[in-house]
Amino acid sequence: MINVTNPATGALISQVLEHTEDEIKAKLENGEKAFETWSSINAHARSRLLRNWSAIILKKKQEIAEVMTLENGKLLKESLGEVDYAVSYIDWYSEEAIRIYGRTVPASAESKRVIISRNPVGLVAAITPWNFPAAMMTRKAAPALAAGCTFIIKPAEETPLTTMKLIELAHEAGIPEEVIQYVNGDGAKIGSLFTESRSVRKLTFTGSTPVGKLLIKNSAQTVKNVTMELGGHAPLIVAKDADIDFAVKQTVLSKFRNAGQTCICANRVIVHEDILDAFSEKITEAAAGLQVGNGLVEDTDVGPIINKKGFEKIKSQINDAVEKGAEVLTGNAYSANEEKGTYFVYPTVLKNTERDMTIMQEETFGPVLPIISFKELDEAVALANDTAYGLAAYFFTNDYRVGTYLHDHLDFGIIGWNDGAPSGAHVPFGGMKESGLGREGGAEGIEPYLETKYLSIGNHM
Repeated sequence: MINVTNPATGALISQVLEHTEDEIKAKLENGEKAFETWSSINAHARSRLLRNWSAIILKKKQEIAEVMTLENGKLLKESLGEVDYAVSYIDWYSEEAIRIYGRTVPASAESKRVIISRNPVGLVAAITPWNFPAAMMTRKAAPALAAGCTFIIKPAEETPLTTMKLIELAHEAGIPEEVIQYVNGDGAKIGSLFTESRSVRKLTFTGSTPVGKLLIKNSAQTVKNVTMELGGHAPLIVAKDADIDFAVKQTVLSKFRNAGQTCICANRVIVHEDILDAFSEKITEAAAGLQVGNGLVEDTDVGPIINKKGFEKIKSQINDAVEKGAEVLTGNAYSANEEKGTYFVYPTVLKNTERDMTIMQEETFGPVLPIISFKELDEAVALANDTAYGLAAYFFTNDYRVGTYLHDHLDFGIIGWNDGAPSGAHVPFGGMKESGLGREGGAEGIEPYLETKYLSIGNHM
């Protein structure tokens, strides 16, 4: 039995049954069998079912958002926004379903005809994180179902209820139960069952880089198609000519959403030395004004940290930075109740951080903003690229020469130029280096769920 608790209050929300190994294997077999039928349904019918699913979710938007805030801790307004974001993937791929085109190719001989077709890969297994329990699920499920694949998901143990509700609504929309399923239980055990199973032809995972590497390794034994959206350590560069007020506003939007517990939030703020003091003063004022508390309370700006492990990591990074000379401009304050299991970190701004500090080398996943200065643009690029990760990066400048230079030299898959919120269902999401393999979203997002089949027809008369 999995206890699902509210990270803001420690209250027990629900108890979820863990699936046994036999039950999981049975679900995998059912998903594989259902693929034969689902993949043969015409694309227009699949598109209509996805639109039905989208419409039903929107009718239940408030209910889903409240469940998400209860189990995740994020602000209710953020949860409502995430439901819309999740639905946007379903809507996008309902349209992509009817645009999976093949092609004919001129043959090398008059007696032949060549046809290229695109076909669904088969049963897709997904593993999703706790921080975006709705959007991470639909970003994987929608293109899989649109392509004609069947789908099974293992949601995070901290936040299974949102996923379970979405799948319940998918069935209500007319998508067969064996076509989209969920399993609950220990991540390592279920991950092994997914990678070992020959029923599963594709694995898609969003989470940490170490776990992603293990899943890639274990998937090799059955040569599975894999999509990996892994860790990030996003830099945010503020150039000398940037609009400081706008950069501060966008930095707050990026950094403190979901209490800084997002894979693409700004983790390292790199500011030109000429505007360092002005930017630091304004970002400190903005961060200090954010209200910390329960996400269900209307005036809350920053919710709880998901668990003790995450809380201790954040504290450790702040302490390391302070011990090595960082100046605390605001924050470095906490509210924790181990008995209840509730952990809050007040928005923290650190100045005079250096490259050797842990917070500059490792993803924080919390509401902490370290600032480091630069003089020359190539120095800022070197600081930004000094990481094994390459998921997201941001920069603020009104000089097109600076902007194009940064775009060309930053090694990241997602870049925001004067934009702290670049995500969307219509654009490809994914990283370079150790931040992952493949893309989700946009026209590119359906490609990993398709195989290419080539047919050569001999015209013997």
